[in-house]
Amino acid sequence: MSAFPVSDLTSHLRIAPGPVDLAAIETDAAPGFDGGKSEGEEALAALAPELEELQERLFADGKSGGRRSILLVLQGMDTSGKGGTLRSTVGLMDPQGVRITSFKAPTEDERKHDFLWRITKALPPVGLVGVFDRSHYEDVLIARVRELASPDEIRRRYGAINDWEADLAEQGTTVIKCMLHISAAEQKKRLLARLDDPTKYWKYNPGDVDERELWPAYQEAYEIAIERTNTDGAPWHVIPADKKWYRNLAIGSLLLDALRSFDLSWPAADFDIEHEKQRLVDELPL
Repeated sequence: MSAFPVSDLTSHLRIAPGPVDLAAIETDAAPGFDGGKSEGEEALAALAPELEELQERLFADGKSGGRRSILLVLQGMDTSGKGGTLRSTVGLMDPQGVRITSFKAPTEDERKHDFLWRITKALPPVGLVGVFDRSHYEDVLIARVRELASPDEIRRRYGAINDWEADLAEQGTTVIKCMLHISAAEQKKRLLARLDDPTKYWKYNPGDVDERELWPAYQEAYEIAIERTNTDGAPWHVIPADKKWYRNLAIGSLLLDALRSFDLSWPAADFDIEHEKQRLVDELPL
């Protein structure tokens, strides 16, 4: 089992500045990886030990006065694999150092505040990896498609998101934004599979079919949102998601790349080590 070249994979997934054409990005490709499913699963497993160690270093750094944290933003159409990513990739890390938030429709109380109010409340503390299963981008995606806000308000929100994410970066939070890019055909296949399996009925929502009818509008909304909020401090990554194994490997690679970039060492002891050893040697029997 050999380590996978994370930096190479990351470069294949990051979106360049400028207009975005999702139709030109294959959903069933594996950019930057030449192997198949078994090799991809092995590569993800090979990332796990270092991913876990560096996450623990981040956690320890946060307990010792550090200011670093990670925010992983997962966006995608229904069945694109946000839940699968949480289980297969985020699940490789120690749950003590991970905070997962799944955003649903805002409550009546949340609607009284600016759209970023509830998002800010869910940010990970220093030393933790926060994961947003859907996020503030719902407020410029579904809000645009379903006309839940005026065009002027949607435009304002793009700028507000950029300012908010820039502030996060300045405070020490690395934002990893991922659009899980699934095809309409693959989504249909996964929805049908749920209807063929009684253990999956609970995951099926008839409303998902209604949303499928708006597929072109959602793709356009994603393209505009990605273009308007693809910044140096918080760049977008489009993850081909028809292949679940590649999706998992890609997210794991992005997380590992971010953790490596911190170049964190273990916090030094703030006590006299030899003195503490002697205290333990000399202690009275329990």
